Amino acid sequence: MTTKFETGSVVTGKVTGIQPYGAFVALDEETQGLVHISEITHGFVKDVSEHLSVGDEVKVKVLSVDEAAGKISLSIRATEEAPATPQAKPAAAKKPRRQGQGSVKQANEETTPAGFNTLKDKLEEWIEQSEREDLIKK
Repeated sequence: MTTKFETGSVVTGKVTGIQPYGAFVALDEETQGLVHISEITHGFVKDVSEHLSVGDEVKVKVLSVDEAAGKISLSIRATEEAPATPQAKPAAAKKPRRQGQGSVKQANEETTPAGFNTLKDKLEEWIEQSEREDLIKK
């Protein structure tokens, strides 16, 4: 079944099915393999169907052949050149922390200015705070 496809070879196949975990690609009439979601493209893939559709012709590299299980692992991204700069992963939605959930309350919130401060300004402020008696923990 899979003896004609060797690990490392690059072949053209046709997408026959899409699942949340990847896409099935027919390499010939009786052989198909799986392109895992992580092997579709460089960068993050949230939804396989945003990148592939059933019937698409794709160039794939054979990553591994498991004769016993009859499975072939494929990669589309291995056939593409990696982008020059790494793609940024989408920022995860951050939940606001409630007081007491591991957040450290600043020593003196009232006098801390909001916004961006230079390191020089902050260093002077930290030195002043370290010398204040009311902020020194005993």
